[in-house]
Amino acid sequence: MRLARVMGTVVATIKDPELIGQRLLLIQPLDGDGTPAGKPMVALDCVGTGAGELIFWCRGKESSFPFMPNEVPTDCTITGVVDRVNIDLPEKKVVLP
Repeated sequence: MRLARVMGTVVATIKDPELIGQRLLLIQPLDGDGTPAGKPMVALDCVGTGAGELIFWCRGKESSFPFMPNEVPTDCTITGVVDRVNIDLPEKKVVLP
């Protein structure tokens, strides 16, 4: 799983029938100290997150597991909301709210 921040919502009027009723969110992947890492991505939300929240997400086949037994076509799913991240290393201290 990886960290990201929710940037906003994505609206698609035409989509796969298994995606009807699912929330699509735009996320920005983050590295360990909270700076953007890579391009924004569209992810399915299975936990009810909102814009600005720090989340963790997964990719690949495992990203469809929260929607079982349905076969939802996704390769990126938000699987949790992060309350806080503490990194205590001698060279830097990082706290992400």
